[in-house]
Amino acid sequence: MARGSNQGEPTDWVTRAADDAIRHARQTGPEDRLITCASGASPSGPIHLGNLREFLTVHFVAEEIRRRGHAVRHLHSWDDFDRFRKVPAGVDPSWSEHIGRPLSAVPDPWDCHPSWAEHFKEPLQHALRELGVEMEEVSQTERYRAGAYTEQVLHAIRHRDDIERVLAQHRTKKVEPVAESEEEAAALADSVADAEDEVTAGGSGDLARFPYKPYCRQCGRDTVEVTAYDDDSTDLAYTCSSCGYAGSTNVATEHEGKLVWKVDWPMRWMVEGVDFEPAGLDHMTPGSSYTVGKDVVKRVFDFRAPSSATYAFVGVAGMQKMSSSRGGVPTAADALQVLEAPILRWLYVRRQPKQAFNVDFGAEVVRLYDEWDALARKAANPDKRDAQVLAFERASATAAAGRLPTPKVVVPFRQLSSVADVTAGSAELVSRIVGEVGYAHDSVDDLQPRLGRAMTWTADYVPESERTTVRATPDEDRLAALDEDEELWLAQLLDRLPDEPDADELTTLIYGVPKLGRGLGLDDPPTDEVKADQKRFFRLLYQLLVSAERGPRLPTLFLALGSEKVRSLLRPPAG
Repeated sequence: MARGSNQGEPTDWVTRAADDAIRHARQTGPEDRLITCASGASPSGPIHLGNLREFLTVHFVAEEIRRRGHAVRHLHSWDDFDRFRKVPAGVDPSWSEHIGRPLSAVPDPWDCHPSWAEHFKEPLQHALRELGVEMEEVSQTERYRAGAYTEQVLHAIRHRDDIERVLAQHRTKKVEPVAESEEEAAALADSVADAEDEVTAGGSGDLARFPYKPYCRQCGRDTVEVTAYDDDSTDLAYTCSSCGYAGSTNVATEHEGKLVWKVDWPMRWMVEGVDFEPAGLDHMTPGSSYTVGKDVVKRVFDFRAPSSATYAFVGVAGMQKMSSSRGGVPTAADALQVLEAPILRWLYVRRQPKQAFNVDFGAEVVRLYDEWDALARKAANPDKRDAQVLAFERASATAAAGRLPTPKVVVPFRQLSSVADVTAGSAELVSRIVGEVGYAHDSVDDLQPRLGRAMTWTADYVPESERTTVRATPDEDRLAALDEDEELWLAQLLDRLPDEPDADELTTLIYGVPKLGRGLGLDDPPTDEVKADQKRFFRLLYQLLVSAERGPRLPTLFLALGSEKVRSLLRPPAG
């Protein structure tokens, strides 16, 4: 038997959205009806981290409904029957000849997939599997071409006057969405342009706003003007402005077109029995797709619009707004090169959908991992379960996949990345060093997937100016200018440096050398004078080893370089 959300448990936006979806299902069907949570995306370009919010919002809500024992599905529509609107940067300008054709009919410029649409679907499909997102996928090209919507298309055409009245009513209310930044404005402009491409089917008189638009039989483009329609025969005549073709199609038997977007979307709500579907800000303002669709689905298709959640933009720190038509934007696959899957999920589930945020691939990554690890420790205590822990739980596991991959031995990301930096990305050497500094493990695999993420982040996202570059040869000028204290410290260090030290030995020695200079033992507590000497000594070591004033922890650096290399860089010149 299905159960509701447990009393006394922490709640969040997912809990409330699941409540709304269940309520919608009960009000539009029998008690045991399959609950449908829907997402949709047009594979017109790289499906970036902003688009990912569409998928994950639905995923988390469906997971919560499933947790309560209800039958639920995450239904995803690939809007690959949408028109190809413009040629993005980096693509041969000759692809402009395909503008107006369905995305599924545009060739892949990179010649690695059957079509433009498939080229951009596949990377996200792989990333979603890694993220634990399972969904039932449908292609709108396949649905329309198979005649799956023919009955509804004909119904919409018969009720085109009702549709026009709804559209006309909302045209007077239309308010342009307000962007909070230049980046959001760019995204809204793209979205509005996409929607306006499908507002009408052309024509004049009572055909000016015909709700169905065929693709030209001769050239495959949607640059057509409807010139006549017969309600009895369902023959539709049109002319194409691109190739000059004039002909007709039979809507009932020849499936060559689709409903315009503001009719297509509500039609699918009814056909698929959608109970929950989120939408971006551009779809939720007065006069936009969702608000128009609510009236169309009620008046024309006799169905109630699904519950929804409005989600805000997701950006990338230091980059222009992610617009899929522009290319070169970070995708889920890119993020998973740096972030463990649960952490990427957590970025989305821990915030209200209306809250905009940036994914930062810079130094923020280190802080993010620290915050995640602290939350994991908190989540291990049942007495501390709250909304933050609930978000952690949602991010960490799914009903189908169970717990998503995390390292068997958790080493702080900042330590892994620091060691990866000074070892030039040798996984085996990183493994040996972190074992030396207290993170015992049986193999490199015990550190995965975090180790791989740390190595990638260090190599690809840390600026050269912030990388640790070990000197190839001794700094002879600096060694020749050593003062008396510095000469003594280096002599004490080199005299006591073991050939194969462990981390504890090195820590004791490096911190202890200034103590020896003050007549103390290695294990004696430091005096104020010793603490000042330690700062000078550490700075000297960084200068001589990596030509910098600071760097990774010195015991870690020594382990990474090995005693022979350290001696070669610290030994003063003879004479």
